[in-house]
Amino acid sequence: MVFITRGLHDALLDMASEAEPERVTVVLATTPAGEFEEELDVASETPVLSHFYMPEAGQSVRAVFGMDLGTPAGRGRAKFVSHPQGPAEPTREDDFAAAVLVAVPPWDAESVAAFDRSGKRLSLDVLDADPPQESLVGD
Repeated sequence: MVFITRGLHDALLDMASEAEPERVTVVLATTPAGEFEEELDVASETPVLSHFYMPEAGQSVRAVFGMDLGTPAGRGRAKFVSHPQGPAEPTREDDFAAAVLVAVPPWDAESVAAFDRSGKRLSLDVLDADPPQESLVGD
């Protein structure tokens, strides 16, 4: 099963809609369920997709050197991809990860599905929870 916050889920669908007819690929990050302020009905160590890394980050370096500097090391074991013309499943052109979320038009809640690395469909549970607040400056 894959868990995702409603805010991230909706933001990804907005990105896909705005990019249409182009495809979108976004690296996703998780927060352990135990770090949320709300009590979630899952084990505290369960990863919940909660953040994304900007698709444009590091593209210049990647184009020249083939290195992805837009994703911090050890992060981003999940990806979101949009398929404006289908199919509603991962394809060979997609960058595979431990979990891949695929969206197709009409860009609504029913148009997103989760898959594992081998393309097997997984359950997707959208949680009404906000990830913990983060700050760029110390306390």
